[in-house]
Amino acid sequence: MKSRYSAYAVGNSKYIMNTTHMLNPEYSEDKKTWEENIQNFMKDSNFNALEILEFIDGTPEAFVTFKANIDINEVDNTFTEKSKFIKENEKWFYVSGEFNQEDIETQE
Repeated sequence: MKSRYSAYAVGNSKYIMNTTHMLNPEYSEDKKTWEENIQNFMKDSNFNALEILEFIDGTPEAFVTFKANIDINEVDNTFTEKSKFIKENEKWFYVSGEFNQEDIETQE
């Protein structure tokens, strides 16, 4: 999770794509459009802080609950998410995330 957050912060869209599992809804075979979407998100965002709240290590699945402090177009979009990762061929891939509903409601 830390490496993906860092990749977003420094604008490394290729890393995000290479660590996203094919089961993730954002995964796309249209690599050019997918990368453009990621780059647009990164361009509009400031990644201020990441706090790991819980880590459940397992094989082949692991879960990370984190709080991300992100401003999108200068608006605070801080959220908490529980992410699911799957390990395949000794490499971890981001599969999905569940947002904390309270965070979403607070921002609306």
